[in-house]
Amino acid sequence: MDGMATQKWRRLGSLIVILIWTSTPAPARSQERFQFAEPHLGTIVEITLYASEETVANDAAKAAFARIKELDQIFSDYKSDSETMRLCETAGSGQAVKVSPELFYVIRRSLEISEKSNGAFDVTVGPLVQIWRRARKQKILPTDDEIKIAKASVGWKLVKIDEATQSVELKQTGMRLDFGGIAKGFIAQNVSQFLREKGHRQTLVVVAGDIVAGDAPPNTAGWKVGVAPLDRPNGAVSRLLLLKNIAISTSGDAFQFAEIKGVRYSHIVDPQTGIGLTQRSSVTVVAEDGTTADALATAICVLGPEQGLKLIEGRDRIEALIVLATDDGPRVVESKSFRSYERN
Repeated sequence: MDGMATQKWRRLGSLIVILIWTSTPAPARSQERFQFAEPHLGTIVEITLYASEETVANDAAKAAFARIKELDQIFSDYKSDSETMRLCETAGSGQAVKVSPELFYVIRRSLEISEKSNGAFDVTVGPLVQIWRRARKQKILPTDDEIKIAKASVGWKLVKIDEATQSVELKQTGMRLDFGGIAKGFIAQNVSQFLREKGHRQTLVVVAGDIVAGDAPPNTAGWKVGVAPLDRPNGAVSRLLLLKNIAISTSGDAFQFAEIKGVRYSHIVDPQTGIGLTQRSSVTVVAEDGTTADALATAICVLGPEQGLKLIEGRDRIEALIVLATDDGPRVVESKSFRSYERN
């Protein structure tokens, strides 16, 4: 028998995903539900897990948050001493740098998705992201020259990787990697796997708009995850999904944007034009792992619905929900089987 339904939401960057759960009576010898939240990665990271007792849960959460700190030290572009920033310092030097397995994996996956998306997703977009961060803060558009100079150091084909040596070379001076469209999904997936290896299979890891669901909670068919409407990101849920052992990511400009001279510019930058997106949209992707879900959600934001759906056509366990703001109200486009994840 189900207990009382509970809804919880919070503004977390571009998050438009709302978590929903229904409490259930605890069966004999069942594990209890524990929830933890800490500030990491410029947002609030939430971990829900089931454990036999509080001390076990606390130890698992403590270890998981410590793991997040380790991963942040790899991927951050805010910390000058992160592994990513140290790699960027070698750009244009002709030097191939051996990197950690985590960084190598994410760069390799980034290049694969860049190729599949024809560059709509590009982890080398950092120089453009930097000038648009400043533009959003100052409410002043970048000049054509600033965009041109930044674009000269952008291009996924300028990254060379060597599987045998696990090394990476950034071929162009001024290159700057930006993992904003993939790292949070990877980290959520990594932490979910980390907890699984410690014996915690019934988990939900939330890193802003990136969520990785483990095994279903006791007496349920899955974790209930709600998608908020584009026009009211803090409003009632528009879609309610039931997920287990899968990831979901939402990208869009619900919270990170700037209006400059009457035009709304997203924090997501098109690597090919060098301009922040002006089509207000929200893209939710369900995929087998958080890395894929995160990167594809970003790519589809850039590509738009028609090309975006072509990107995922025929790919197993990948579905997308795309909502665009129009003068006539939200326009909804979804992949053929997205509704298979909806709660009946």
